[in-house]
Amino acid sequence: MLMTKERRPAIRTLRGWAFAVLQAAGAIHECDEHGWAKDSADPHARERALDSARQEPPEGISSDEAVAEVRAVLHSVGDTCPECPPEGG
Repeated sequence: MLMTKERRPAIRTLRGWAFAVLQAAGAIHECDEHGWAKDSADPHARERALDSARQEPPEGISSDEAVAEVRAVLHSVGDTCPECPPEGG
């Protein structure tokens, strides 16, 4: 049986790339029910994401621009899903 390597879809925007970097580092995760990105509140994961952005920015983007976008996306993500009911209430 011929096996093919599964390819991840190409990321089309810098913002999408930043989300992928943060998710791969474990700095954000998706709400299981609704799919919204949520901050994992893990400072080590944030640093891993920033290091990755510095070391491997997308083609044509400087490492400073890549880090800035990762920070911007991280600041735009909350720690709760806006569609989930508040816990304990």
